[in-house]
Amino acid sequence: MGKTARIGVDIGGTFTDFVLHDETRGITRTGKRLTTPDDPSRAIIEGVVRLLEETGTSAGQIHSIVHGTTLITNTVLERTGAKVGLITTQGFADTLEMGRETRYDVDDLFQEPAPVIVPRNLRRGVGGRITATGDEREPLDEDGLIREVTDLVAVRGIEALAISFMNSYRNAAHERRARDVVKSAFPDLLVTISSAVAPEIREYERTNTACVNAYVQPRVHGYLDRLTGELARLGFDGDLSIMLSSGGLSTIEEAKSFPVRLIESGPAAGAMAAAYIARQIGEEHLISFDMGGTTAKMCLIEHGEPHVKHDFEAGRLARFKPGSGLPLKVTVIDMIEISGGGGSIASVDALGLMKVGPRSASSVPGPVCYGRGGTEPTVTDADLLLGYLNPDYFLGGEMELGLEPVREAVMRRLAAPLDIDNETAARGIQEIVNESMAAATRMHLAEKGKDPRAYSMLAFGGAGPVHAYGLAKLLKVRRLIVPMGAGVISAFGFLVAAPSTDSARGYFARLDRVDWDQVNALFAEMEDDARAMLASTGSGIEDIRFQWHADMRYHGQGFEITVPLPAGPLGPHSAPEVRDAFDRTYRELFDRVVKNVPVEAVNWRLTASLAAQEISLAHEPLDSPAERPAREVHFPGAGRLATKVYDRYALKPGTRITGPAVFEERESSFNIGPDASATVDEFANLIVEIDYPPA
Repeated sequence: MGKTARIGVDIGGTFTDFVLHDETRGITRTGKRLTTPDDPSRAIIEGVVRLLEETGTSAGQIHSIVHGTTLITNTVLERTGAKVGLITTQGFADTLEMGRETRYDVDDLFQEPAPVIVPRNLRRGVGGRITATGDEREPLDEDGLIREVTDLVAVRGIEALAISFMNSYRNAAHERRARDVVKSAFPDLLVTISSAVAPEIREYERTNTACVNAYVQPRVHGYLDRLTGELARLGFDGDLSIMLSSGGLSTIEEAKSFPVRLIESGPAAGAMAAAYIARQIGEEHLISFDMGGTTAKMCLIEHGEPHVKHDFEAGRLARFKPGSGLPLKVTVIDMIEISGGGGSIASVDALGLMKVGPRSASSVPGPVCYGRGGTEPTVTDADLLLGYLNPDYFLGGEMELGLEPVREAVMRRLAAPLDIDNETAARGIQEIVNESMAAATRMHLAEKGKDPRAYSMLAFGGAGPVHAYGLAKLLKVRRLIVPMGAGVISAFGFLVAAPSTDSARGYFARLDRVDWDQVNALFAEMEDDARAMLASTGSGIEDIRFQWHADMRYHGQGFEITVPLPAGPLGPHSAPEVRDAFDRTYRELFDRVVKNVPVEAVNWRLTASLAAQEISLAHEPLDSPAERPAREVHFPGAGRLATKVYDRYALKPGTRITGPAVFEERESSFNIGPDASATVDEFANLIVEIDYPPA
């Protein structure tokens, strides 16, 4: 038989999720396994084997496997990467420590400095200089380069090397030559040059990006080689792809070369799934809400596309304080992430107040109710006490949840110290985590000048549907969407994401002085690179979609906004249209424009993508009663109510149910209160309308 099956794999902090889709045979199957943090590939192999057994599929029938990983983020956070050396322009070895020369918290006299990924004794300067216009002022000192690298390798024992020279974004000749010289002397050394990974203006950010790429590269090589080998032993010989932080798909070889572009690989899949569903059902303005076992993530979907940004700060010392981490020049889905998941641990702090997170029970030992050794109550344990979860139908009945151990743990750890009952303690956990997510969402939207009341919300993840109704009420969102298979939608996102690539080139010029021939040449170079990369994915490249953008600002500003450009080639006739696009984008963000001030471009960006595959998780409803035994469930503002329970797999399109109600499926559970009603649409999504009293 031919290769017709595709598998998406999402590795989360608590669970690893799977979706197998075979359009030819009409099969869509989901799965969920506890993550194996000591070796994430083990859970992948176990889950793939089970999916193959359940669907009668052989490994040879798999066309492709797509997955994302949190390996890069975890490596940076835990500081478990390689020993890295840095070669830079003579006199600039302290760029990483000087940074932006600002304090991220001006009120804290004892603040920790932002982290440095390469210590001073492993940073070396060499002779050679490229000017800001791209001309060579001083030739590269190749003898000095070899001398410094030999010391770093032979004496200091570095495992990877980053090279970042001044102004290499304008002329990469010195960096490329340095790479070739080093590789000829040390062929096994992994070398990253900044002009390849981030050819953009701003030396500090570009150098940091190159250093982080080198820092995680050995671990990524080992992980991907091990995973590829284990899949090959199963008989898999199809394509293995990985998701980029921007939401596109890339090849394994590309991922090995530029692993820093995977730093938000895992969370991106959920946003891509939300964007796909938004386009499918015609939702123009959507809040994507993804709550798993460890974190909750929110992002905006506008006109069927997630918001993206072209910089990211990794490993912040203070989560909401820009400047306290490692600034990177990478394209990522623009989302906010908080440590509020099903496994977030509830405790009483030194002041006698209940808090939830940031510690998580993860998959080992997991929440108390899992019965795997957990002793501290979590959000999932509170959800069980409040009636949202069915202890006999968790993961479709594969894992029975223990209610009595949860009662004992909550009483011992929370209720007794606070002199309250278990029900009040569980409500407190729910309120804290919901309010934390609501505050983060409001802040994320306010930064963009948006009002959550103007948006619908799409909820997914293992814990997302459980908390969606409560969060929507806090945000005054009127329309709530919960897709079929909500608990594994991030894995679904890997299958509906399009192969794509993002690239940028730095060229600084005022709009009225731009050399348009140079701009067109930059885009032509990026388009050629994009065609080559997308061709390597094994996809046809006849229908590549190119999008041109520029990072622009008013003359003298210290920040840029990304502006869509008209289709090229560009020329002097394009300047008024580009200026109008800048004014529109600026007004949308800041509700004003500044007249009679010149505009300048800093970076020129290209996004190239292929078409995504159309997939639906809808299926024929089961020919069985939809109602299950009712139970009491607690709802915010309403207390405990007798609540009907429904089997989602038995609900037919067009069915309308008035709350209170609980909807159960294998990987998640969803609830609505008495002021809401849910309708099943043609794609098996639950479309919820929430009524609010007049203001």
